[in-house]
Amino acid sequence: MKLATYRIAKFFLCLLPLCLQNPILAATADKKIEIVATVSPITNIVQNIGGKHIEVTGIVPDGTDSHTFEPIPSDVKILQAADMIIVNGLDLELPTLNLAKKVKRPETAILQLGNLTLKEADWQYDFSFPREHGHPNPHLWLNIELVMRYAEIIRDNLIMLDAANKVSYQKNTATYLTKLKKLDQAIFRCVETIPETNRKLVTYHDSFAYFAPRYGMTVIAAIQPSDFSEPGPQEVISIIKQIRETGVPAIFGSEVFPSKVMKQIAREANAQFIDQLADDELPAAPNNSFIGMMASNMITMTEALGGNPTCIANIDASNIAF
Repeated sequence: MKLATYRIAKFFLCLLPLCLQNPILAATADKKIEIVATVSPITNIVQNIGGKHIEVTGIVPDGTDSHTFEPIPSDVKILQAADMIIVNGLDLELPTLNLAKKVKRPETAILQLGNLTLKEADWQYDFSFPREHGHPNPHLWLNIELVMRYAEIIRDNLIMLDAANKVSYQKNTATYLTKLKKLDQAIFRCVETIPETNRKLVTYHDSFAYFAPRYGMTVIAAIQPSDFSEPGPQEVISIIKQIRETGVPAIFGSEVFPSKVMKQIAREANAQFIDQLADDELPAAPNNSFIGMMASNMITMTEALGGNPTCIANIDASNIAF
């Protein structure tokens, strides 16, 4: 028995120099899970859950219109190398999703977070996403309650893929959920400081369909039509009339969706124009995170609508160590 043990030990000792000479063999045990995500908020949420055990590549560049984004040839190799592909779903990333299905490895799972979070009966349709076009509003991540479900889905699927690091994924998720709960509560506090008559949103893009009902606000109008063009004259006149009738004090645009007509609409409707709301563009460091994006949104929105932006002051927007 001792001789057999000695021979086995000697065999593995002989292999050690080979492993050291071959970095591929030596690094196998430490290889990170390769995850491909899409828009920046999803990519950041995945990174916070996976932490140091995963390598995340976001296909959609920060600040790019995710609705019109088309993957480039170099994305094929990225998708082929993925151990898991995580998208928002609800038809947001159809070109990327269709390409992924064609080129991914057979064993690579594709998670469509929105489809796993909401039943079809709960999908929202609106001005930018009319029901007759068949594509629901996909912006679930602006509702923090739904993001908590995203985090749990990501955690559970990372554990299935990489059970060896289960405890780390569970710990990261618990930490992240605590941060999200504090953010969720802070958003409610922010809205409560806004005069009730001002709790109305006019935005360029229809991003807040799931946000507004969660936090007690009403979406009055969106400027951008469903074909992502500029609105026509009759649509502009109708929006100006709505803003005047409802007394909305401010309307919100975004650098990602530049619009030539929003300043005109604000001027004609006697409202302030704010072009700093973001739905898929993360802020610069030190708050370069999904939570940082939402905190920045609430400061901007609350102040413009007559509320007290200090409601968000104690939010921790830092990322979990990667």
